Amino acid sequence: MTTPSPLWPEFIKAVRHEVIPALGCTEPISLALASAIARRELGRVPERIEGRVSANLMKNGMGVTVPGTGMQGLPVAAAAGAIAGDADAGLEVLKNLKPADVAAARALLDAGRVSVGIADVPNVLYSEATLHAGDELVTVAIADAHTRVVRIEKNGEVLFAVNENTREASAPYTLDNADMLAVYQFATGAPAEQLSFILEAARLNGALSVEGMSGDYGLHIGATIQRQIAQGLLSRGLLTEILMRTSAASDARMGGATLPAMSNSGSGNQGIAATLPVMVVAEHVGADDEKLARALMLSHLTAIYIHDKLPPLSALCAVTTASMGAAAGMAWLLGGRFEQVGMAVCSMIGDVAGMICDGASNSCAMKVSTSASSAYKAVLMALDDSRVTGHEGIVAHDVDESIANLCALARGSMRETDRQIIEIMVEKSRR
Repeated sequence: MTTPSPLWPEFIKAVRHEVIPALGCTEPISLALASAIARRELGRVPERIEGRVSANLMKNGMGVTVPGTGMQGLPVAAAAGAIAGDADAGLEVLKNLKPADVAAARALLDAGRVSVGIADVPNVLYSEATLHAGDELVTVAIADAHTRVVRIEKNGEVLFAVNENTREASAPYTLDNADMLAVYQFATGAPAEQLSFILEAARLNGALSVEGMSGDYGLHIGATIQRQIAQGLLSRGLLTEILMRTSAASDARMGGATLPAMSNSGSGNQGIAATLPVMVVAEHVGADDEKLARALMLSHLTAIYIHDKLPPLSALCAVTTASMGAAAGMAWLLGGRFEQVGMAVCSMIGDVAGMICDGASNSCAMKVSTSASSAYKAVLMALDDSRVTGHEGIVAHDVDESIANLCALARGSMRETDRQIIEIMVEKSRR
């Protein structure tokens, strides 16, 4: 067994904080949560709802189906949260939504009593809901993390506010001294009982995959792949199985299925990307629960380690970085050492670093499948001792330096890319 490191408690806190159930796309769900909390403070059904969100949250909420409603967009999320949201359920705020609640939310929308605009705030991730009823109003603001409430006001009185002078951390852990080797040593060497909780990711995201294979959701990519196998256009194999089952989970999640995803770093798709490829390979090699738990921990913690260096939302599609975690988990399951894990991550950076995030939508399942394919390809290369080298592009000889270079790109020049994406999407919405 690997000698315990002082980082191990931080790793456990990080995974418990970042790998949590989420029902629906987490950006509109953040606004639904703000609405639900405001409704609780208001004490009655609102007559009017005003939402304000950051530009990035607007980008990620414009085209996604809100679970249980069959409707798309942020106004739908705001209305559903205000009508029937569970203010204590975090990212599962809409888990108790009933058909009558959907009808009530639709009535508010049809009456033109719900509006959502862009807030002029510095926060990349920001959602705010103001609910009006008679002469009363309540405003709830969430910032920097999908469930981090920073302000509650009722009728002009501040009921709660985060002390911005202290800039309290949104995450109760630190990965400042971590590196990929420490992540690998923890996942492969920590006592099994400390890791077993991660198996819940396999249960939740596996159920989403099964639901997505029905073909009733999103772009039904998983079901399409299955049909093409039957027609002889694709052969059934490990790669095809990875693509089919991973895409199906994303199809269901983006298409409005009323099943929670186990998220990673605030994203259900990132949780799916870090889970399903590892599950498929684990089944292929006949891994027991302990080995599956270690591979899932390596995958999810790698994804968190990388995402910790990124903005909460950016122009970089973070499904790619979550899939780098999957590459790590798959490489280990297939017998790879730490060196092969690092090689696979570096090759993925050389392959999919430029994939943009142009908002949450059904097409996210395409990006999930692309990233899963890249991950498995990088693993096969690594097992053959081949990788994108440090002489090529932004990839460095060292895996941690390669990750740092990728994240610097997202924090730097891709900010202008992000602005351009948002401009294009807003202009489209006006046509």
